[in-house]
Amino acid sequence: MPTDTAESPRTSVLFVCLGNICRSPLAEAIFQQLVVEAGLEEKFDIESAGTGAWHVGERPDARAEMVANQHGVQLLSRARQLTDQDLEHFDFVIAMDRENLRGIERMADAIGSDAEVRLLRDFDSEGAGDDVPDPYYGGASGFESVYDMIHRSCKGLLDRLKSV
Repeated sequence: MPTDTAESPRTSVLFVCLGNICRSPLAEAIFQQLVVEAGLEEKFDIESAGTGAWHVGERPDARAEMVANQHGVQLLSRARQLTDQDLEHFDFVIAMDRENLRGIERMADAIGSDAEVRLLRDFDSEGAGDDVPDPYYGGASGFESVYDMIHRSCKGLLDRLKSV
């Protein structure tokens, strides 16, 4: 299913949460960093989006930026909403929780998308199939816990995609 270019095949990955200011920008940046560390930048296109439009154009939540910076990760994206075109373009659409997963699956079914839609924690060695909880309404410590879950899951996802 990866998109082929003239030079080499690329795999496109879109991380999705509700507002695209906490979990999915963290996942995008963490996965990007892991890809760079593995020397695979030419093999992946990586973005994030939200199922809701509340934060379109905004920078990531300050607490997400703080925890990312503490781990040497930069959050560079701006919030945007998931579109039908995303489901036609991206090979893998990775949801942070079951509620967003169901919404993405409904959109994908409605347009006949071939994207592989999965939960991020399906790739987590410590919580396969669980949700990444939304830390938005909690304190900064929730962001650290979410960072750890996302980092583990992104490592597992990269291991899976390297074999695709």
